[in-house]
This record gives sequence, C-alpha cells and structure tokens, in this order.
Amino acid sequence: NVCHREGTGKMNEIRDLLIGIDIGKEYTQICYYDRKAEEARSLSMKVGTSQYEAPGCICYRTEQNDYCVGLEAQYFSREKGGIMLGNIYDICQKEESIQVAGEDKEPAELLAHFLKGMLKFLGIQDIVKNTKCMCITSPELDAIQVRNYQKACGIAGFPAEKYMLMDYGESFYYYALGQKRETWNRSVAWYAFDGDKIAFRKLTINAASRPILVNLEEPVSTTLETEDEIRDVEFCRFITKTLGKELFSSVQITGEGFDQQWAQQSVKLLCHQGRKVFYGNNLFAKGACIAGKDRLEDKKLKGYRYLSDSLVTADVGMDMRVMGSPAYYPLIEGGSNWYECNAECELILDDTEELVFVVNLPDETERKRVAMALKGLPKRPNRTTRLALTLKYVSSKDCEITVKDLGFGEMYPSSGKTWKELVRWDETEERKQV
Repeated sequence: NVCHREGTGKMNEIRDLLIGIDIGKEYTQICYYDRKAEEARSLSMKVGTSQYEAPGCICYRTEQNDYCVGLEAQYFSREKGGIMLGNIYDICQKEESIQVAGEDKEPAELLAHFLKGMLKFLGIQDIVKNTKCMCITSPELDAIQVRNYQKACGIAGFPAEKYMLMDYGESFYYYALGQKRETWNRSVAWYAFDGDKIAFRKLTINAASRPILVNLEEPVSTTLETEDEIRDVEFCRFITKTLGKELFSSVQITGEGFDQQWAQQSVKLLCHQGRKVFYGNNLFAKGACIAGKDRLEDKKLKGYRYLSDSLVTADVGMDMRVMGSPAYYPLIEGGSNWYECNAECELILDDTEELVFVVNLPDETERKRVAMALKGLPKRPNRTTRLALTLKYVSSKDCEITVKDLGFGEMYPSSGKTWKELVRWDETEERKQV
C-alpha cells in the first residue's frame, strides 16, 4: 500500500554537489544528489536516526559569539542560555531588522548563518567551491522573501549561478516528473496535510502542446474530524470528491496529520485502479535537488513548461545595430520565474533620446513597442552617448528598468544621470517613474 520514500545514507559526494534545502513554515531539511544511486538523498538531522526534519529555528550563542540551527538551537536556548531568535521562515517574511545582543541584524544576514548551519550537515570543506547548485524551496515566495533569500545566498558566498529558488508547487513538479514515467504519465494527485486541514491539488500534463504544459491546479480544501474512524470516513469522502472518475497515475501525500493507522479505508480507496501511493515529508527538498540536476545536467524536462504563477510570459528585446547590421537583440525570454529574469547590456544611442523595447506577449499576434523617454539626457554629437541598461523583475508582472549614462571616453565624461522606470509590459499605461 502506501510506500515510504526515505532515501538515506552517508555523503559520498565531495564536489559538484547538487543540494536541496526545504525552508518550511515550521521545519527545515536538506538533501543532496547521490550520483552513484542516481537519486536525491535526505540527510538525518540527528546522528544515527532517520529524523530528516529539524525545527527551522536559529539561536545566537553569546559565549561563542556564533549561531546554531535546528535541534542544536533548541538545546542551546533551553540549556545553555542561548538567545532564540525565532523561526527563519517567519524572519524572512519581513524586512525589519532583529536585535541580536544589542546589534541590528537584517533577515538576510540571519538566513545566511542559517544556511551555513544547515550546510554543515554535509560535512564538506569549502562548501561553496564544491557546490554546483543549491536549490532552496519554500511553501511560497513573495517579493520580500525572494530579496532576503537572494541576499542571504550572496552573503553566504554563493554567486547567482550557484543557487536557485522555487516554491513548493515547482518542487512538486520536479519531484513528480523526476520519478519513473508510469507514476506521472496521467495526472498526479497531491494531498497536503496540515493537522486536521487537508488540501488537494492536481498536476495535469497537456502532452498535445509544444512545449508540453504542466499545470498544478488550485487547491481544494477541507477539515477532518480528529476521531480516527470518522476521520477515515471523511477522508474517503474527500478522496471520492477530488479524484472522481479521472485516471491518476499516482498519489502523493505530504505533511503532518496523515497516518496509515487511522487511514485504513482511505488507503484502500487511494490504491484503487492500481494507483501508486506515496507518503513522506522530504518531497520538497528532494524536488529542489532534482530541479538542480535536471536544469544543469540532465535537461530531461527541457520540452516541458511548468505553469507557475511566478512565470514571466513576455519576451522582451530591442531592435539594434549589432556588428553594423540591424538585428533584434533579445533581453528577456518568457518561461522563467520572475526572480530568475534579469538582463544587462551596454548600447550607444543613434539619433534618438529614448529607448524602444519590443515586447512579444503570448496571447497577441503582433509585437508591441514600448518607449522609455530619457529626460534630461546630455546634448552630445550623435553616437557619443553610451548607456548601461539593466532589466530586473521585482514581481511576476513588474519589471524595473534602470538606465545609466556612461558618457563616451574622455571627451564626453558621464553625467552620472540614472533613469528608472517600473513597467508592466501588458499594461504599459501603468508605467511608473521610480
């Protein structure tokens, strides 16, 4: 019936590490990709046990003037007078600093210490140098969290190309499609438990489209009674309602609140029609790990596109002269999460005082042109104004454009002028000067 998928084992990787870290609302865990076994493996948070989850807390140790995390943080705050700073997930949802021994510490600084504490479980010297990719996953990622996570990775020494961020939905996608094909050739069902609450989501694959589109539908939720027999009956009812008569290849169950002891009839119903049913709480850390492996090495899912709410859909570029010939110069290609979309280039203005972006939106046949005026641009002869252009998304809709005047050699030094604008490509009338 329900299988446990807990891959354990000692580290046998030393370099080119692919790491997944799950920073949950209460718990955190870490795993790495075992190249010999060809699977993601969870690391135990307590020597000699199969305890993969640790509380997501961080504690400052006054005597040692350092930080510790998880079970160690609980011990030092309880027994040794350490200062418990709280849960790292909650800390990173805010921008406010936290007082630590009389000093203000930014959330990103504390997360950097937390990440270093988690990475120690790998027992690897010079972890940044030996890491190919660290992928961090959380239940959801808003703009504040993304800024804190990105800044923390930088403080911990990870350059942008060595880390990735994703929410639980995307981790679920990578985990599900990282298994044997018979477990996802039809739809995949996901039941997420949170005590007495349970949310159901369905992962569907549109094989007829190119790229193949994968969608995780919005959750349907219910609350179960605490008494075992009634709980089992109510879960059965919810299964019937959510699965209906549709064909599912597999069912994934996550979270605290599910137990095979009470789910006697439910498990039988879930396993009906030969559906494979899996239960375990290291799905998201493993999914993050599999994402690093797939994106950087295997590329098995290159022809697939996960339809996330964080996805940037617009292609943005400019018509320029490149090496003397007119050409379209792509800046941002749609299909990535907003926090992975940015672009930089330098250009020379030719008989113009504005920049014109060429935007291709998925539902529109014609490309649209969006102009950005450069008010107060210094008067210089034609083709003697060099600009640095940066595009960076600050949410799935809002793109921040920054333009800097670089001047032109010693004859025309930079004026130091900078222009900034916040643009929504699909609603350009809502442009804001920043």
